[in-house]
Amino acid sequence: MHEIKESTTAPSMVGFGDIRSTPEAIVDWDVFLHDGEAFLRTGIAAHTKGKKAFTPEILYNIVAMAIEKFVMAALMQRGALPYNHTMGDLVESMEEVFPGAMGKLKDGLLDLDRYQEICDIDTFNIVAPAMEEIPEMLALATTMQELVYETTRPKSTI
Repeated sequence: MHEIKESTTAPSMVGFGDIRSTPEAIVDWDVFLHDGEAFLRTGIAAHTKGKKAFTPEILYNIVAMAIEKFVMAALMQRGALPYNHTMGDLVESMEEVFPGAMGKLKDGLLDLDRYQEICDIDTFNIVAPAMEEIPEMLALATTMQELVYETTRPKSTI
């Protein structure tokens, strides 16, 4: 008969960081970057040309998609993903991966969540922005694009 010895130490918990200690880029992160660029170009061109088909609500959604794609590219390039895709979750993930980099972007991005609260069916709410708010949103997306270019650019070895 085999003797069973009881362990007096509790087993340690294994977390995601234990599984992958050196994050590797997630494949096709650059596709997200290019998609973000395309969404932003579309939003800027539509707003500049004043195309009536592009309502403030549609422009808001194009801007939000550009920002989401930019954030996903930056996170994926570092082997990370957000918990969800609300602006709050995207900001939180960016702050975890790039501490201090969000700066003034944080408040602007969090403010975008007030236009669409669609995650919970009980509190579902959509508010269309005014056309006068769109230039600031486009500027926010452009600033996010610049930040992502900085974070995904290969570091110089010189």
